[in-house]
Amino acid sequence: MNETVFTYGSPQLKFGPGAIDEIAWDASNLGARSVAVVSDPGVADAGITQRVADVLTGGDISVDVFTGARVEPSDASLQAATDWARKNGPWDAIVAVGGGSSIDTAKAIALMTTNDGDLVDYINAPVGGGKNPTKPLVPVIAVPTTTGTGSESTTICVLDVLEANVKTGISHASLRPRLAVIDPQLTMTQPAGVTAAAGMDILCHALESYTAKPYTEFAAKRAEERVPYCGANPISDMWSREAVRLLATSFRTAVADGDDVDARGAMALAATFAGMGFGNAGVHVPHACAYPIAGMVRDFRPDGYDADHPMVPHGMAVAMTAPAAFALLYPTDPGRHHEMAALLEPDTAGSDLGRDALPDALRRLMRDIGLPNGLVALGYSPNDLPQLVDGAMKQQRLLATAPVDITETDVERVLRDSMTLW
Repeated sequence: MNETVFTYGSPQLKFGPGAIDEIAWDASNLGARSVAVVSDPGVADAGITQRVADVLTGGDISVDVFTGARVEPSDASLQAATDWARKNGPWDAIVAVGGGSSIDTAKAIALMTTNDGDLVDYINAPVGGGKNPTKPLVPVIAVPTTTGTGSESTTICVLDVLEANVKTGISHASLRPRLAVIDPQLTMTQPAGVTAAAGMDILCHALESYTAKPYTEFAAKRAEERVPYCGANPISDMWSREAVRLLATSFRTAVADGDDVDARGAMALAATFAGMGFGNAGVHVPHACAYPIAGMVRDFRPDGYDADHPMVPHGMAVAMTAPAAFALLYPTDPGRHHEMAALLEPDTAGSDLGRDALPDALRRLMRDIGLPNGLVALGYSPNDLPQLVDGAMKQQRLLATAPVDITETDVERVLRDSMTLW
């Protein structure tokens, strides 16, 4: 029997300029009299972390601040955050201030300060133990300062496992933040390079969830077997379409002119919409390939990121294989690919569209916003294909959401075709 049921989950949402000024009331409304504010050094240096802490203390909430979240978290950085939290906590809530890295670090703290065991126990199999939490987590309030990851909407904590040289995650419904406070004004200082990379994460979230295997094509599940990723469904489709529509008119502008308030607001809304889409439908091939691309980085350092280590930002890693991945998957549902291409480039609506319509639209966008020209520009070569393929094939939780069974040959083709993009 095939599935007849889909599920949907999302955080409470507060959106708009000035929303951050109400966060003390929001935290109190969740019963919090003490919180940990989790952030990263760049956000702290911009003054945003302290601003949030001041609003909270002004509402008679006691605050401990952690600014050691690593950009692109690792198992080591999450362990360091956990050690700090176990020493200084507990708290009634955790407030994450920053991009996906800070929010994911806060999720890990919420998990590891309420549940027993080690971090590796909860990392997705086969890299980790795949254990589910057995105790309730303290609520997380997510305050994104970048427009991209959608982590404020999702059930996922992404991390690099350093010894395995791979990026993977922890996934469970209890990791979803209780509340997302999205104030577009906090994103105004986001550098162009960060806007470009994180924005491609928004776009790929929407495109991958829209082209995911429909929920009706999965085998029927029992109630206890249901996971957050359930396949493309009517609600996730709605969020994905709207996210791409917003990006089509705001993405290039936000990268070129970070002071454009309307573009920043549209990007922030698109990030949340796309998070609500993929956080329920799932992502597939580009995200699966992105994990080894980011995990195997050697010397690449991206523009706009104040990081003390080589890194490939998650959104950039996802984008590198997106054109080739959508070319591969085009035959599974040409109509959906055509629809996304027309939404992304409205001027092409009604044109004769084919396999290359969406890949070409992506390449034009990536070139316009200054992304690197393929995996070669990130320091990879065809000699790296076996290890990249192996890393991608380990992401079976993601590949299971693809509309067809994905083989090693498919993944190698996608990665080989992504060595250069134009």
